[in-house]
Amino acid sequence: MEEKVLQVTNLTKHYKRKNAVDGISFSLNKGEIVALTGPNGAGKTTTIKCILGLLRKNEGEIFINGTDNKSKDVKYKLAYIPETPDIYPMLTVWEHLKFMALVYKINNWTVVAEKILSKFDIADKKDELAKNLSKGMKQKLSICCALIHNPEIFFVDEPFIGLDPKAVRELKDAFKALKEEGKTILISTHMLDAAENLCDRIIVVKKGRVLAEGSIEDLRHKIKVSQETSLEDIFLEVTEDEK
Repeated sequence: MEEKVLQVTNLTKHYKRKNAVDGISFSLNKGEIVALTGPNGAGKTTTIKCILGLLRKNEGEIFINGTDNKSKDVKYKLAYIPETPDIYPMLTVWEHLKFMALVYKINNWTVVAEKILSKFDIADKKDELAKNLSKGMKQKLSICCALIHNPEIFFVDEPFIGLDPKAVRELKDAFKALKEEGKTILISTHMLDAAENLCDRIIVVKKGRVLAEGSIEDLRHKIKVSQETSLEDIFLEVTEDEK
């Protein structure tokens, strides 16, 4: 039986008279990777920020493991990796982990930090200033910083933009490694080719509403297309039908 770690029900967020998010409902299961995709302005980032509590929702319910997302205890179960890696250029890789460990008041953090850096193949950059890292390495550093407090759910905003094919492959491998540990990952992305063979499920949103949800096979069946149809073609079909 699947274990739900996140439940979003009728989430609404509006700015003045415009609904950025218009009654979105979906759930995430433990140990899965889910893509949240849609056109620009679809409400993807707003949805994520409402879940994290960075934006105040107007209506709806958000529960993490059955607990309201406003609970302080819930915050420790979540990690957010923004589109632009949130790093300090004049700190080393190691100093970033130390800083995060101090923020979360983690004891014996050095042992955990060493394991994380080794797992994500960045240990050789331990003493490197962040400003000297490639974008791919900065993304890896963001993941390492997010891991230090051992969260259960990762929210990642457009992680593949600007990465070369090698960096994309390494980042996808990093996400798969997190999944193997039982972590849950929601990736907001336009890079559909990267999501196609990475994600267990796809959630397509437009104008603040969910248009389609399911595995790629589910979506192919729902819109009655062949098994060879790509995620990009599915996306265009689903969003084009919505007037």
